[in-house]
Amino acid sequence: MFESLEIFDLAAARARHAATRQSVIARNIANADTPGYRAQDITPFEDIFDRTAPGRLSSAEFGRTHDAHSPNSPNGNSVSLELEMMRGVETQRDHDRALMVYRTAMSVLRMSLGR
Repeated sequence: MFESLEIFDLAAARARHAATRQSVIARNIANADTPGYRAQDITPFEDIFDRTAPGRLSSAEFGRTHDAHSPNSPNGNSVSLELEMMRGVETQRDHDRALMVYRTAMSVLRMSLGR
């Protein structure tokens, strides 16, 4: 009965997506002064979720990066520290939201079991 509760799969997938995006953002910030470096991002979770069955969300899907389409500086670098910081805050909120969904689902499950 409780082998596969999709809410837990969904919360875990969203947390993995946020962790992957945070590592991409960190890599962008680390290369902020590298000439010719192009800022990267990953596909938004909602887009991946819309085209994938909830039980089939995998970390491999999250690992695909693409150009963030940021404007270039004179040395060809497209990393904007301000934009990356905003993306980092957005990603932290996504991760916190995933953990809150997980905690709430656990609380509901515990209450339904009388614990």
